Amino acid sequence: MSSSARPEPATANLEPEKTDVGSVFVSNYPPYSAWTEDDLEAARQALDAPARAGADLGLYMHIPFCRRRCKFCYFRVYTDKNARDIQGYLENLVREIEIYSQKPAVRGRPLRFIYFGGGTPSYISAKHLRATVDKIKRHLPWESAQEVAFECEPGTLTQSKVEAIRDIGVTRVSLGVEHFNDDILKENGRAHQSQEIYRCWPWIQEKGFDQVNIDLIAGMVGESWDTWKEAVEKAIELSPDSVTIYQMELPFNTTYSSHILKGQEIEVADWETKRDWHQYAVEQLTSNGYRISSAYTLLKEDQQASFVYRDSVWQGADMMGTGVSAFGHMSGVHIQNEAGWEQYQQALEEGQLPWKRAFKTAPGQRLIREMILQLKLGRLATDYFKQKFDTDIIDRFRPAFESLRQADMLDFDDEVIQLTTKGLLRVDQLLPKFYEEKYQGARYT
Repeated sequence: MSSSARPEPATANLEPEKTDVGSVFVSNYPPYSAWTEDDLEAARQALDAPARAGADLGLYMHIPFCRRRCKFCYFRVYTDKNARDIQGYLENLVREIEIYSQKPAVRGRPLRFIYFGGGTPSYISAKHLRATVDKIKRHLPWESAQEVAFECEPGTLTQSKVEAIRDIGVTRVSLGVEHFNDDILKENGRAHQSQEIYRCWPWIQEKGFDQVNIDLIAGMVGESWDTWKEAVEKAIELSPDSVTIYQMELPFNTTYSSHILKGQEIEVADWETKRDWHQYAVEQLTSNGYRISSAYTLLKEDQQASFVYRDSVWQGADMMGTGVSAFGHMSGVHIQNEAGWEQYQQALEEGQLPWKRAFKTAPGQRLIREMILQLKLGRLATDYFKQKFDTDIIDRFRPAFESLRQADMLDFDDEVIQLTTKGLLRVDQLLPKFYEEKYQGARYT
C-alpha cells in the first residue's frame, strides 16, 4: 500500500494494535491534506479585515534548529545551519512579524500568548535570542501577555542562556526530557543524555518561572516496563509543575518511518502496551500530588497556572504562525507557511508573507475543530457550544456520542460530556467519528 492510501488513525476511526506508519495525534481540523493554495486569497482577505470581536490573539514562532534530528521527529528542523544562517533566518522571522503587525486584523491588538516552538528554540545563542526579541517587541509588544512559552532541549542550556530566556519574559518553560535512560535516548536519536537534564535543572528552578513542564514519551524504541517505571519515578523526583506524556507514533516523515517503509524491522511497542505505560504514569503522578489537565498533561494540585497557548488554540483563538512551515489561524482561515528554507526566506526578502497553503473554514467546521480539540481535556461543557455556535452538540452528534458511550469511552448528559480513563488514553483515535464524511479516511497531512 502506498503512503497516500495507507489509512491513518488521525482520520480513519481506527484502533490499531500495532504501531504502524501514519499520524495518530490530531492537532487541527479539517485535516492538513485538505489545505490548498486556492484559499490563500481568503487568508489575505482575513488579514486585511478588522479582527473578530472577542477573539484572542497569539504568536507562534518556529525555531527550526536542532543539534540532531530525533528518529521519531516529524517537524521541520535543520541540523546543518551555521551562525550566519541562523542570523539570516531570525532577521526574516522579525520581518514576517513586522508585516503581520501592520495588517488590520493584527494592528493594535494585545497578545494573549507567545510560543517559541521548534525545532529547538534553546539552540540559538543568548545573544541572538535577546536581540531578536528586542526587535520583535518594537512591532508587537508582549508585556501584557498572560503566557510566554519556550521549548528547551537540556543539552543546549547554559546558566547564562537560562537567564536570557527568563529576561526576555518567558513564563513557561517546557523541557524535552523524553526519557532518563541514556541507551534509549541514544537509540532514538536524542541529542542529550540524562546528565544534561540534571545539570540544567537547578538553573531553571533558580529563575522562578511561573511553570516548568517536562515531556515524556511512552514507547520509545528500546522501552520496557522496567525502564518506563524508572523514568516515571525520576520524573516525580524532579517534581516539575507539570508533566506531559505522549505515546510514540510514527507519522510518514520520520526517520523510523522511512526505514519501516523500506522494509526494515524496528521494534516499537504496540498501542495496548503504550496505553498501559501511559496509564501507569498517570496513576503514579496522581498518587504524588498531580491532577489530570488533559489527555497528555498532569499538573501539580497546588499549581494554579494553566497552559494558555493550548487552551487559547483549542478555543479558536487567532494565531500568527511564523517561521518556516509554521501553522496559523486568522478569522476562521487556517494558514501554513512555505516548508522550504529558500522559499520561506525569498518570500520575506521580497516583502511578502511566506504562505504556502490555506483553508477557509465554514462555521460547522470551526465547531467540530473546537469540539474535538477540547475533548482532549477529558470534559466538555455543552453550554459553551450553545453559546458560541448556537448548537446542541449532543443532538447534532448523538450517534457518535452514543457509540462511544457503549464502548465505555465516555459518558454524557445534557450538560457535560466526560471521557472515561479508557477514552482519555486513546482520545485521538476517537475523534474521526466527528469528522465530516469527506475527511474520514483522508490522508492527515
